[in-house]
Amino acid sequence: MPFFENRHHEALWYEDTGAGIPLVFLHGWCMSSSVWVEQLKRLADGFRVITPDLRGHGRSRAVTERLDFEACAADLADLFNYLNLERALLVGWSLGGQVALQACNRLADRLAGLVLVSATPRFTATEDFAFGLLAKDVIGMRLKVERNMQRAMDGFNNRMFAEGELEDHAQGGEIRALLAGIDPPDRDAARAALMSLAEADMRPLLGCIRLPVLIVNGDSDRICLPEASHYLATQIRGARQIVFKGCGHALFMTQPEQFNHIIDQFTRSASEQYA
Repeated sequence: MPFFENRHHEALWYEDTGAGIPLVFLHGWCMSSSVWVEQLKRLADGFRVITPDLRGHGRSRAVTERLDFEACAADLADLFNYLNLERALLVGWSLGGQVALQACNRLADRLAGLVLVSATPRFTATEDFAFGLLAKDVIGMRLKVERNMQRAMDGFNNRMFAEGELEDHAQGGEIRALLAGIDPPDRDAARAALMSLAEADMRPLLGCIRLPVLIVNGDSDRICLPEASHYLATQIRGARQIVFKGCGHALFMTQPEQFNHIIDQFTRSASEQYA
């Protein structure tokens, strides 16, 4: 699979499949582009599906620059330039949603639309934003990463799903195997990405978005709370929201057919508006 070189001459990995309107999918914290397997399989029949590994994750590990949202957004802009992408739909999941928000303004003239999946403008709760995780919970996540990376990821993966969501799912075993097969970032990269999540506040960016925007979330998300998705929907002008009942943080894994259909329909609608 191909690598491209960013402005810092770092090699970053991406997969590029299919043809047509570009769909760029951004994964979450300590994940990789492997999470988009059902989107690559199904959506590449009608679209060009591009799934990069964010810096420090997956195969994009040979990085020396900082690991924060501004750096990730710069990498994304470099990928758009490298592939000469226009009229693209940008889909960001979890941490990838914050990367997408950070990159949105600089890529706005090259985007047809934006989809934020299980996203939040602020991961950590504050006095004026109650819809994030408590600071003590984020500190607990950091301590788990520092003590035992594999145990930290096992716990995080379990937390991604609503109660019974995988147990009652025909492909539950395959989803667990997929997640278990993802090689997480090294401890320093995982901690740096988590601290970027804990400190970032994307709320000032929301009022500047002038694209068709779709917010998609599960009603039982325990990582990026459903209230955070609702907040995004109310603060981004013209945004639509679709809530998946009985789903947690990774609804595109447990409900891929419904999710892919929504992406297909939204892409076609946004592309028509772009034209």
